[in-house]
Amino acid sequence: MMKVEEALHMVGGAGDTSYASNSKLQEKAIRKTKHIVENALKNINGEVIYKSLVVADLGCSSGPNAFLVISQIISAVMEGCQKTKEITFLLNDLPGNDFNAIFQSLSLFEKKVKEEHGDQVLPYYVAGVPGSFYGRLFPNNSLHFAHSSYCLMWLSQVPVGIENGGVNINQGNIYISRTSPPIVSRLYLEQFKRDFSSFLRCRSQELVNGGQMILSFLGRKSSDPSKAELCQFYDLVANALNSMVQEGLLEEEKMNTFNMPLYAASKEEVQQVIQSEGSFYIEQMQILESNWDPFDDLDDDQVFDNMKSGHNVAKYKRAVLEPLLVRHFGEQAFVDQVFARFAQNVAKHLLKEKTKHIVFILALKAKYLND
Repeated sequence: MMKVEEALHMVGGAGDTSYASNSKLQEKAIRKTKHIVENALKNINGEVIYKSLVVADLGCSSGPNAFLVISQIISAVMEGCQKTKEITFLLNDLPGNDFNAIFQSLSLFEKKVKEEHGDQVLPYYVAGVPGSFYGRLFPNNSLHFAHSSYCLMWLSQVPVGIENGGVNINQGNIYISRTSPPIVSRLYLEQFKRDFSSFLRCRSQELVNGGQMILSFLGRKSSDPSKAELCQFYDLVANALNSMVQEGLLEEEKMNTFNMPLYAASKEEVQQVIQSEGSFYIEQMQILESNWDPFDDLDDDQVFDNMKSGHNVAKYKRAVLEPLLVRHFGEQAFVDQVFARFAQNVAKHLLKEKTKHIVFILALKAKYLND
């Protein structure tokens, strides 16, 4: 079975297919949480005096979004947290992340910050912390604020039991689908519960009393996991792969052993895990709907170009999926064709229905030890 911690990372660098060049969808979510982040930082600063603020960005990836988060927090602290005199940013992601690209871009970012804030900019320090956020990353009581965007739908592994005795019980699919046996949904939910509980437990130990987290990740509206918006999305990826199997371009055995290590939870499932784990208060929970095509901001009366949108969706999804696909199927050459077919599938789907991603935005506060 594929080790997710070794295989999962976004496409590095700054090329045409890189995550840095194809992360507008994630950028939208970060910009939507800006005011929530500002309020959380004010609350932390108001309750306890932190002259040195320590912030963790969990699943930071690489590219402009990592710096967008840093920039927003610097601005928010300078405007509303007068007690804070310096900030430490701890950027976390899995070991395969392109940390070098982040560090190489730091000098350019520092120049931009000085242009925005002048010489009076608050001192800040940036460090990289490789590792899975489903385990411990930082010392006890060392963080004041944690942020994570578009990450927590990723699981630590493909659910235990999907491959039973060497046989994949979800053959022909790569995620929960309407043709999946009912047990597949249960196995995915159980894995999500284990992982999300572990994430909360680890952060509760690392955050100070009253520390705050802002989390955004993909979820679903339907109570039925097989009807989730994300299921439709990955059905279109599976269709592209299956068509290549039928034409003899991919091995059927490899297709039948590939499953996505992610889960789109419902609002109720997320709330249940938080309440059951018991370390955090839910200060706020919002649901954001975002078009599959990050560049599709058209009004209803404007002409919609479904082919262009299909291409846009395939580009941003390739920046996320390419490393997983290459690791499993073992061939770089087939990737272009997979995403060309996926783009066509998306274009056809969007003519019938402009399905949206469902994004949960949570503001959580760590409970005090005597609560």
